[in-house]
Amino acid sequence: MHPFRQYIQKYTPLPDREWQLIQPLLRYREIPAGFSLLEEGKRCQHLYFLEEGLLRFFVWRDGRDITKFFTTAPYCFTSQRSFAQQLPASENIESLTASSLWSLDRTSAFELLAYPAWSTFVRLLIQEVQFYTEQILAEIQQETAEQRYRKMLLEGDPLLQEVPLKHLASYFGIAPQSLSRIRKKIFEEVRT
Repeated sequence: MHPFRQYIQKYTPLPDREWQLIQPLLRYREIPAGFSLLEEGKRCQHLYFLEEGLLRFFVWRDGRDITKFFTTAPYCFTSQRSFAQQLPASENIESLTASSLWSLDRTSAFELLAYPAWSTFVRLLIQEVQFYTEQILAEIQQETAEQRYRKMLLEGDPLLQEVPLKHLASYFGIAPQSLSRIRKKIFEEVRT
């Protein structure tokens, strides 16, 4: 089964007739690590399904890049506001690893909303993304960088192994040196 169809079916049943409308509209791409899928200020024209790989969403502030969040496969992603409203994107999207993805152009994605399964999938996906966004905001407001890092450790989050330290530190809102101190502190606690 096509990986994107399998992914959609985690949210809602997808009849063959609807899949036969979706599949020919998909475009497959393999991209290297460090590839920029979207740059701040440009309009996002695609909805993507990340089949394999790891992506980072970030913004530029005062000459530094600040990581907003990461997307791991398998998952759908886009610059939601830019894609929906055709506004200039407020973030950048880059691949942290070699990645494979499928893209669907904006016009097709909106035309497919006339079909029940696709419409249900998009609605449920948007709700899920909003939940994750609220969860990230709550963590930023209520937890320290150390608490967030410890939580990721306890959960065995694979991002800790896959994401460069500088991007993790940026995601936590601290300098890489501060994250190194947190890691050293935790390591020393474990050793004693």
